[in-house]
Amino acid sequence: MLTARAGAPNVHAMAEQLMPPPEEWESLVPGSATITWRRAGDVRVLLAAGYALLLQVSHPTVGAGVTEHSRFRTDPWGRLLRTLDYSCTMVYAGAGRAAEMGARLREFHKQIRGVRPDGVPYHALEPQAYAWVHATLAAGILRAHERFAFRLTDTDREHLWSEWRTLGRLLGIRPRDLPPTWPGFRVYFEGTVEETLQRTEAVEEVLEALADPLPPDVPLALRPLWPLVARQLGHVVGLATAGLLPPILRERFGIPWGHARELELQAISRALRLATPLMPPYLLNTGPGYLEWRSEQLARGDVASAQLP
Repeated sequence: MLTARAGAPNVHAMAEQLMPPPEEWESLVPGSATITWRRAGDVRVLLAAGYALLLQVSHPTVGAGVTEHSRFRTDPWGRLLRTLDYSCTMVYAGAGRAAEMGARLREFHKQIRGVRPDGVPYHALEPQAYAWVHATLAAGILRAHERFAFRLTDTDREHLWSEWRTLGRLLGIRPRDLPPTWPGFRVYFEGTVEETLQRTEAVEEVLEALADPLPPDVPLALRPLWPLVARQLGHVVGLATAGLLPPILRERFGIPWGHARELELQAISRALRLATPLMPPYLLNTGPGYLEWRSEQLARGDVASAQLP
C-alpha cells in the first residue's frame, strides 16, 4: 500500500503553505547527537549513490523529468556534487541554511513539467514523486550501512527514518506523504518498487554512465590515467549498485547477477566493515568537512536540484 497519491491539483498555490515557518526550522533538522548526523556522512554511503539514483529515475515522473530537463548525461560528476551539496547542507549546515536549501529546491521544481512517454502529463512537485526522491536518500544511507558499514538496529533505523522524514518538511513534503514508522516505510518502499518503478529511458542513461563514467574535472597531467581508474571505478560502483538493488529491480532493469558477483560484493563488504576501526573521523563523517571544502560554491549559490539529476 502506498502512502501518497500521484498528482497535485494546484502545486503552485499549495507551495507557500507547505513550507514550515521559521520558528519550526530548528526542530526539523537533526542535531549532532542523532543517528542521522552520525551515520549519513560515512564515506561508504557513497557506494549507494547509484542505487539511490536508479530508485529515483525509475519512477516515471522523475525519469521523465531527468530525460527532458537534466544535464546528467554530460555532467554526472556535477550531479553527484549537487546531491552532496544538498544532503550535507540539510543535515550538517544548521537550520537556517537547511531551510534556505529546501525552499530553493522547491522553487526550482516548479518549472519542471512535461508529458511522460505514456502520454501522462507530469510535474516535478507531484507529492508522490517528490516525496519518493527524498525517501530514496534515506534508503541509500540505510542500505549502505547494512552492507558496507555499521550494522544498524531496528531502533536505529526507526530513528533515522523519523529524522529524515521530519527533515522533508523543509522541502515542503507533507507528513502524510511518507509513512511515520520504519515498518511503514518498508511497506511503502516495497509497494513502490513493486507497483510504480519502471525501466525508464533515464534508467538506461544511468546504467550507461555507471558502466563507463566520464572523466571528472582533473588536472591535465592526470587525465591519461582516467581510463584505468574508470574501469576499476565502474566495476566497483556497478557491482555495489546492482547488489544493493532489490532482485525484482535487477530483473526489471536487465542487470545480470549471479553467485560469483555476490561473492565478490561480500568480499568488498567484509573488507570495508573490517576497516571501520582504522578509519579516521573525517571519513566516518564527511559532512562537515565536505561543507567546508564546498563553501565557496555554496556561498555563491552554485547548487541546483538534487532531486532532478
